[in-house]
Amino acid sequence: MSDIIYPRSIRETMGGWVHLPRYIDKIRLHLAGKLHADYQGNLGVGHDGRWLKAAGLTHEQFLAVVKNTITDGQVADWVRENVKRTDAQKRALADEILNYPPADDAAMQERLLQRKEAAGMANRDDIKTFADFIDADEKRK
Repeated sequence: MSDIIYPRSIRETMGGWVHLPRYIDKIRLHLAGKLHADYQGNLGVGHDGRWLKAAGLTHEQFLAVVKNTITDGQVADWVRENVKRTDAQKRALADEILNYPPADDAAMQERLLQRKEAAGMANRDDIKTFADFIDADEKRK
């Protein structure tokens, strides 16, 4: 049996923000000492970093927000009050995250292929992005 507690899907949204619920889960797991090693190297970077950049925050700032709240609703309220972004900006982030890597990024396309091969999913033509791969790897797709 796996000892991995999977965070929510990258596709889930909160307050119009894609990836935010997943990032909160990763931070809460980290704070509880239960974030699996597979996730630790990417905490606050990668898609987390894309969300942070769009929100204008650092990982340390957001970690403190999550650490000092109990519920997702409290985090969502804090984000709504302190991170002023338009719906268009939130949609642009969603497009960037959910369609990564872009077709013209050969290096990252190769990395996605390598990740699929390593996971035994090389034959999965439906996995075209890292969001697809993450959902498949975490048994959602």
